[in-house]
Amino acid sequence: MKTVTGAHAQATADAEILARFEGAWHLAAIEQPDANGAIRAADVEGLLVFTSDGHMAVQVRNLDYSSGGYEASFGTISLDVPNGIFVYRVEGALVREFVVHDFPRAYSFMDDQLILTSPQDDEKWRVVWCRG
Repeated sequence: MKTVTGAHAQATADAEILARFEGAWHLAAIEQPDANGAIRAADVEGLLVFTSDGHMAVQVRNLDYSSGGYEASFGTISLDVPNGIFVYRVEGALVREFVVHDFPRAYSFMDDQLILTSPQDDEKWRVVWCRG
């Protein structure tokens, strides 16, 4: 058995977590507050892809076209494993204001699900992605 310490241990932990992200994820649910603050599920479908070298691409289609339609972006992620956060650096997007911006996301894994939330207490949304 090999023992890892210090920076090598952190690099190993980062690689293990990145491997858990890797692959395609299908959107199961987006939950967000409505105008009255009640949490509601949006009627959406989507695909999220992570690569082994830290790239990410996401596409989400709102099935109610009157409320937005389609969103897509791609970029890179950097992990903060001890805090359960990754930062998504957008390199390209349909919404130009997102380009070259960083979006922190708290993450957790439950069975075959990836659950994303905002690390900011004032943002009350949750996105659930499922493998294949």
